Amino acid sequence: MSKKAIIIIGIAVIIFMAAIGGGFYMLWSKMAQMNVAGTETVATEEGAEGEEEPDTIGPMYSLDSFVVNLAEAGGNRYLRVTMELELTDEVLHTELDQRLPQVRNAMLMILPSKKAEDINTVDGKLALRDQLIDEINSFMTTGEVTNIYFTEFVIQ
Repeated sequence: MSKKAIIIIGIAVIIFMAAIGGGFYMLWSKMAQMNVAGTETVATEEGAEGEEEPDTIGPMYSLDSFVVNLAEAGGNRYLRVTMELELTDEVLHTELDQRLPQVRNAMLMILPSKKAEDINTVDGKLALRDQLIDEINSFMTTGEVTNIYFTEFVIQ
């Protein structure tokens, strides 16, 4: 073999070894990062042991589905929404049963006033939820609605 061939093979072997070394270095550093992240997660979980349990969900009150036209030009779009109301106390069930016409009226006044682009985003849905909670709580006397969960939300 000639000297040129030996030099070319030697350079190829050196480049190959450098590539393998670089690959091992990258793999090693990724594993070290994952190990540090795992240690932080374990430390966070151990620190959480002394804290209280997360809040439990309150009593729920199911509402029937609402189908309303949205405030669009031409009235082509509609909203179908089903909700669950989270209550502060089980006693509020009886008051909601008595005030169901008021609750449905509040829903039917607020929902059709919305445009699709207003409630299409997460922020829009959160704003709608807050508005509905405020309106329902305005006529409740024995407790309040703490949250509304949309179990169905279809804009057509």
